[in-house]
Amino acid sequence: MKLEKLGKSLNDQKPKRNLACPKCTAQMKEVKVKIQDANSPVTSYQCDECGYFDFEEKSMKKAIKEIRAKESPLKIKQRIIKLSHNRLGMYLNRDVARSLDIKGGEEVYVSVPDKKRFVVEVG
Repeated sequence: MKLEKLGKSLNDQKPKRNLACPKCTAQMKEVKVKIQDANSPVTSYQCDECGYFDFEEKSMKKAIKEIRAKESPLKIKQRIIKLSHNRLGMYLNRDVARSLDIKGGEEVYVSVPDKKRFVVEVG
């Protein structure tokens, strides 16, 4: 029974990768790299001979997912203004307009999903 458990745990371990550099065929080393705004390190394969490097896809996707989870949408306080004939209006901050790539005179779609929000979609 103990031998079976020992054999099973040895089989579960990941083998060390022996990768050859695609540029110069030298041996690449595995390095854990800290990415800004990600908690998990990313596995990188680096060549000391020519400087080539690549990232392991699985760990990179995990880091990107962590970074995106921390992102917050743009939120700016705006004032509603009264136009004429009981119509209301609102100016768009230039950063909002630039991020949506919209210009004056363009048409947009407005929807009201509930009593606290309205959504503007650029068509």
